[in-house]
Amino acid sequence: MADIPDPERDRFASRALRFAKVGAGLSGAAATFGVNAMFGGGETDARNARALKEALGKLKGPLMKVAQMVATVPDLLPPEFAQELAQLQQNAPSMGPSFVRRRMAAEMGPDWRDRFQSFDLEPAAAASLGQVHRAVSLAGEPLAVKLQYPDMQSAVESDLGQMRAAMALGRRMFGAVDTSEIAQEISERIREELDYGREGRSMALYRAFFDARDDIAVPQPHFSLSTGRVLSMGWLEGQGLLAFKTQDQETKNRVAKTLFEAWWTPLIKLGVIHGDPHLGNYSFTPGAGTLNLLDFGCIRIFPPRFVGGVVRLYRALLADDKAGQMAAYESWGFKGLTPELMEVLNIWARFIYGPLLDDRVRSVADGIEPGQYGRREAFTVKQALAEKGPVTIPREFVFMDRAAIGLGAAFLHLGAEHNWRKLFEASLEGFDEDALAVRQAAVLKAAGLG
Repeated sequence: MADIPDPERDRFASRALRFAKVGAGLSGAAATFGVNAMFGGGETDARNARALKEALGKLKGPLMKVAQMVATVPDLLPPEFAQELAQLQQNAPSMGPSFVRRRMAAEMGPDWRDRFQSFDLEPAAAASLGQVHRAVSLAGEPLAVKLQYPDMQSAVESDLGQMRAAMALGRRMFGAVDTSEIAQEISERIREELDYGREGRSMALYRAFFDARDDIAVPQPHFSLSTGRVLSMGWLEGQGLLAFKTQDQETKNRVAKTLFEAWWTPLIKLGVIHGDPHLGNYSFTPGAGTLNLLDFGCIRIFPPRFVGGVVRLYRALLADDKAGQMAAYESWGFKGLTPELMEVLNIWARFIYGPLLDDRVRSVADGIEPGQYGRREAFTVKQALAEKGPVTIPREFVFMDRAAIGLGAAFLHLGAEHNWRKLFEASLEGFDEDALAVRQAAVLKAAGLG
């Protein structure tokens, strides 16, 4: 029997149309940049940033996702650009009922409604690559059903090909830092986000990992109601983390402690992280005291040597061990480091590790607003690298850094205070890099992620 053709495969025609559409949007933004430069003024950066957000906001898909990603990395973009582009994730437009009917019929057949007790055609949430709908299974279980937008395979390959052109619109993001591996890393992670089968398996991995904890919940994937472009999972009720900003300190600290353990423990025990730090990917159930982990499209798996480097650098910074610090950076993939370059990188490392090095109860960054978290240190590093660089950022460092910044910003939003060093030391109990390698290989193979 001949294979049924996939109408949304990575087609040349679709890529060409997408290329033209993206190019037109960026060209319009570039034209606006030119007018703004001609007239100048103190608001030039702000006007340029609004023009770029307007151009990207009309384009569902990877280019919008890239913009969201780079907006979370401190000082990779000027503040005006980061502020505007960060809004793309918050205000992603949804697609209407006609799309939903077509998508579900194409993926599950014309009788797809018979497989659900109910299905809400209006989305509960929308993002750059897909949208989520409420549904109820035939067994009466509340579901979240994620639908991928049309032609995303073609959009990925077209948009990633233009990613450097988009980055070039904000040339100040370049300089002494070679971003080539950043682009490569982002490309691979976005391709993975289109693989709903992989996301379901990642969700199942996390669910099994936290099975013994009643304070961390992960949705149950429903593979029988899922396809390559539809992912069904259990619906988890909860409030967004920002709803807890006004709660008492004990409650805020409890939420933060659970989030800290939910992020760090899988890294130390399995070498995986929940790589998207957006606050919308977490919710909390006050009565049950349960943290809900959501959205498993961006799960980064690290080799054990990288995780070992995370631990080595922490211990080397504590002991002021220069040789240990150099060994840690090299295990991360940094090449050709001089002692001077290492000291520049240590400015950033001491910021990221700062709460873990300080043996006292404190906030993650005293006196710093969440939106400014890491920007001063990143600017200092960029200035120093302009004199002592350049340096190539290893690709594995990209999402680790991004996720750590997002996690710290979440703690700042909450106003949480902890002895972070004690929490981290507890997560390191029994850590052994060789044992991690054996455990990771077995677990990933069993989960179908090896």
